[in-house]
Amino acid sequence: MKHLLAQIMKFGVVGVIATVIDFGVMIFLTEVFGINPVASATLSFTVSVIFNYLASMRYVFSHREGMSRQREFVIFIVLSVIGLVINDALMWVGTEMTPVDYRIVKVLATAVVMVWNFVSRKIFLDGGTQSS
Repeated sequence: MKHLLAQIMKFGVVGVIATVIDFGVMIFLTEVFGINPVASATLSFTVSVIFNYLASMRYVFSHREGMSRQREFVIFIVLSVIGLVINDALMWVGTEMTPVDYRIVKVLATAVVMVWNFVSRKIFLDGGTQSS
């Protein structure tokens, strides 16, 4: 249980940094370049996933014995694409079907995707040993 709590805390730190990247890029693209919020959220999510992979697999989850780094990366990307679909669906519903500001919608989408990310990565990628 102690390991799980430490892992959740590390996941939270990596997640906060990835979220700052995600929100920063999304707001920059939307406000400066006038890109549609769903499109800018897709691009920002992609940028944050790259950071998230590098940080998560280094600091949060341990390498699963017998799994190649290539397979690990492919699984991470597949799980992230599912997260992106969840993110974009929530962004679309929230921005196109409600009068809610896109930044508030993004906060809600981020919370949902965060749960998806931790649970799915824990199941499919974590080797189960203490990571450094």
